[in-house]
Amino acid sequence: MTSTTKTLSLTGSKLVPTLFAAALGLVLITLTGHVQAAALHDAAHDVRHATGFPCH
Repeated sequence: MTSTTKTLSLTGSKLVPTLFAAALGLVLITLTGHVQAAALHDAAHDVRHATGFPCH
């Protein structure tokens, strides 16, 4: 009786998107940590108006 074992590894096709997502997440967290709360609120508010969602 023989058995086969498959190993999971990050190949070249999965490594680049994973690293990109991690870098993007780190950048977003870092930037939002240093921005004033009013600027974040205004940006979210403008996006809601631009996409047609009511916010008031």
